[in-house]
Amino acid sequence: MNRRDVLRLMLTTALAATIWPGSKAASGLVEGRMTKSTMPVIFLAHGSPMLLDSRRWVAELKQWADAMPRPRAVLMVSAHWDQRPVALGATRTVPLVYDFYGFPDRYYQVTYPAPGAPELSSRVRELLKGANTDFMDEADRGLDHGAYVPMKCMYPEADMPTLQLSLPGLDPATVYALGQALAPLREEGILIIGSGFLTHNLRALSAETPAWAAEFDGWIADVLLRNDIDALLDYRTRAPGVQYALPTHEHFVPVILAKGAVSDAHLPTTFPITGFVGGSLTRRSVQFG
Repeated sequence: MNRRDVLRLMLTTALAATIWPGSKAASGLVEGRMTKSTMPVIFLAHGSPMLLDSRRWVAELKQWADAMPRPRAVLMVSAHWDQRPVALGATRTVPLVYDFYGFPDRYYQVTYPAPGAPELSSRVRELLKGANTDFMDEADRGLDHGAYVPMKCMYPEADMPTLQLSLPGLDPATVYALGQALAPLREEGILIIGSGFLTHNLRALSAETPAWAAEFDGWIADVLLRNDIDALLDYRTRAPGVQYALPTHEHFVPVILAKGAVSDAHLPTTFPITGFVGGSLTRRSVQFG
């Protein structure tokens, strides 16, 4: 399947939301330290830029956001930014990163002028220093589509202070440790979001869900419900069909970061959004807490 065919299939499946099975449908920062309001930690399937055409998916994300306490700010970790040492993005409103190619022009006209979160950035620096984690600044780096697409659905007024943090590479233990370092934020009113896809094989888009995709989706759901951290970190050897589900791993590891951020808490795990798009892409999204 060539790229044009892939894009055509993605557009078709994004617009045909009604056939997807299995779906379920404040004050700001204070000087010196954030006010406290415990938040869950979430992982979401961010779709492509065409997610914004799906009224159903947009509504599901908005409903999910409305069901949670309103956060003081959002810390976003997207599959589309992997940098070492870990990098902190812009702390002011800057242009978005249109990190995709070959789409219709209108997808490059989308805006999302969310305010920056400089106090959150300072707090993240403090936590990274405490964990002896090297970091750097990318002061002009805006939100990529793994960040702004779901944010536009969940907080459409673009009034939520948002900071994007890069992945620290794709090593599961390193990603999990970064989540652990960030864990105190959830008790300070910050919503930590890992954004990716639990399965991500664009060469396997089809009208039907392959057996390997369904099996992998069921496996990861069971692992998260059982809080099996060993299996999660060793998913590359334990997960069924992993070589088909994840030809590359950047879309999966944000769920490991999200789980790391709740590693010291015994919290319920729920799946606010489920089902498949494009046959092989699971929309399973996760809330811890």
